[in-house]
Amino acid sequence: MTNSNELIRLSAAALAGKLAAGEVTSVEVTQAYLDRIAAVDGKVHAFLHVNTDEALAVAAEVDAIRAAGGAAAAELHELAGVPIAVKDLIVTVGQPTTAGSKILEGWHSPYDATVVERLRAAKMPILGKTNLDEFAMGSSTEHSAYGPTHNPWDLDRIPGGSGGGSAAAVAAFEAPLALGTDTGGSIRQPGAVTGTVGVKPTYGGVSRYGAIAMASSLDQIGPVSRTVLDSALLHQVIGGHDPRDSTSLPDPLEDLVAAARTGNVEGMKIGIIKELHGEGYQRGVENRFNESLELLKAAGAEIVEVSCPNFKYALGAYYLIMPSEASSNLAKFDGVRFGLRVLPKDAPLTIERVMGATRAAGFGDEVKRRIILGTYALSAGYYDAYYGSAQKVRTLIQRDFEAAFAQADVLISPTAPTTAFKLGEKLNDPLAMYLNDVATIPANMAGVPGLSLPGGLADEDGLPVGIQLLAPARQDARLYRVGAVLESLLEAQWGGPLLDKAPSLTESAPTDVVSTEAVSSHGGSH
Repeated sequence: MTNSNELIRLSAAALAGKLAAGEVTSVEVTQAYLDRIAAVDGKVHAFLHVNTDEALAVAAEVDAIRAAGGAAAAELHELAGVPIAVKDLIVTVGQPTTAGSKILEGWHSPYDATVVERLRAAKMPILGKTNLDEFAMGSSTEHSAYGPTHNPWDLDRIPGGSGGGSAAAVAAFEAPLALGTDTGGSIRQPGAVTGTVGVKPTYGGVSRYGAIAMASSLDQIGPVSRTVLDSALLHQVIGGHDPRDSTSLPDPLEDLVAAARTGNVEGMKIGIIKELHGEGYQRGVENRFNESLELLKAAGAEIVEVSCPNFKYALGAYYLIMPSEASSNLAKFDGVRFGLRVLPKDAPLTIERVMGATRAAGFGDEVKRRIILGTYALSAGYYDAYYGSAQKVRTLIQRDFEAAFAQADVLISPTAPTTAFKLGEKLNDPLAMYLNDVATIPANMAGVPGLSLPGGLADEDGLPVGIQLLAPARQDARLYRVGAVLESLLEAQWGGPLLDKAPSLTESAPTDVVSTEAVSSHGGSH
């Protein structure tokens, strides 16, 4: 029997190696994760739906192919049989897709997102759908209509957002890999506060077909994992051109895995973004950031300071562009075609009144706030003053990046200004909540790729700190190259992966893998 407590703590790459060598079966691995979900997700609430039967069926199929040998076994993807969780903003056949909203409660998509098709083609068992801020609007996963997700490092704290469910699932060893979406930092900021790796690919590098849109010019699907190599492996699965996404890049995908496996920073110029550290950043965050710089310098990199003066306007411009696009994208939720329908109590019964009653009941406060803000910014007489001006600022931010990348191969900053804050601490102060994205938003505004990796623990509270790397558009491989080196240097300093230092969520975690008949009790939504 395989010790499942050890199994669930292996990286995706290590699991893939054991599966290929026949040391463990995919059914054993998948069941171990389902058992972990059953044991701890009542405390974490990372999942909105657990996909027990299908996940075990895919795992059994992979095991049968491997056991039979031959050409079919040789053609299996490296990650075949490695389980994964999917953010509940990405549509999946056979599972509900709610976007964390009451307006889509129980809704089943008739088609798979492109990234889900690619997971299925790689034969990766999908463990279920993870929690998020409603329609990805938030930085804490407190705006989910189904209750907040808790940070596995401290259950009284937020796991970041909007993709806190995916990050918490990986941090709590409920999944080795997950998919998230990043509009202003929703993969990277949760990665920072949960001690996981989160990557926002170059805009257009991963298909958005089947991701419920919030802000179409900013949204990007990307990997959530425990290691830089794991993210590269998953990115390689989901990336590449998709003719169904008009913004999908036609470029062939680089060998991201090779970049992560052969990382080297000697002779590289790494730029410190002057505007993204210092005043306003927690002392422990700054300390871990400075230590990372010293490690990179010792490894042969040249550290230079670059200035991006228009970054100070990024937050304001983002919170005009994003709500404007969101108000347009969410107009489809009208109570007529799909999802929730609420009928007004008194006559007359018109489409407008049905729409009003449905949206009032189905949307939460943060979604309503952003729809109102976006509709106002797009209204006659205000378009040029607000939305038009924000797009001009966006161009200035893109030019700042161009100038910075003329001086440095990659840029570096803290991922978030603070560690995870307490649940409820900023829930009634939207402006304070928005400031958590100050370091991550510029990458979305310019479409460049970003990677957050664990930088250590803050001195004040012992909670994870994230280090963010940014590269020019279409240079995702450069992120993995540098990220893998920094990760290795940091782990050598800590004496192992940061997540190994996280407090245990249960004193009675299952120790042995159970049979395939012992199906998890979390087979449905919760």
